[in-house]
Amino acid sequence: MTKVSPSILSADFANLERDCRLVMDNGADMLHIDVMDGVFVPNISYGIPVVKSLRKVTDAFFDVHLMIIKPHLYAKKFCEAGADLVSFHIESESDVAETISIIKSCGKKAGLVIKPATPAEAVFPYLDQLDLVLVMSVEPGFGGQGFMENSLGKLKAISEEAKRRGLNDLYIEVDGGINGTTGRLCAENGANLLVAGSYVFGAQDVKAAIDSLKI
Repeated sequence: MTKVSPSILSADFANLERDCRLVMDNGADMLHIDVMDGVFVPNISYGIPVVKSLRKVTDAFFDVHLMIIKPHLYAKKFCEAGADLVSFHIESESDVAETISIIKSCGKKAGLVIKPATPAEAVFPYLDQLDLVLVMSVEPGFGGQGFMENSLGKLKAISEEAKRRGLNDLYIEVDGGINGTTGRLCAENGANLLVAGSYVFGAQDVKAAIDSLKI
């Protein structure tokens, strides 16, 4: 069954603790925390103080996605602030192996992210070092975008390569335009972790929305 990681980018920031508790109490497996620097992506979200503050009020698993230009400079700080998993973009300016090593040295899980234009094969050299691969099915930076179907082939390729290597515990995550319909397509192509923002936080029935993603 797929796991669900609601993106707090779609939460009510005036009531962030309440909204995080709401989704966790209604079946979410973890919280997806999108960090944007206004350089790597054309948007700014939040940073270390928000992660640190949230850590004080929940024991939820923090799935932190760094959309920043130099993740190697900040990965350790996010780990110390309370992240359980830190993922970063292969397209960033940081050395991939070095950044993975920094995250792992903090005793945390490491993930690598690819944008829509980046082929699945780009992550293959690092698969054995990773706990997660995140396939972006929208251009990163803003919530509410439509799902890009070219992500399905990437999910399938990564899933098949992971199986070939016996990496049965690898999270294959997808983020962008996820709902009950696109989530099923992703699961059918190998995704086992779905990120959903507006579909969950904007739902009249949060539990029903989360349940529809448990495929």
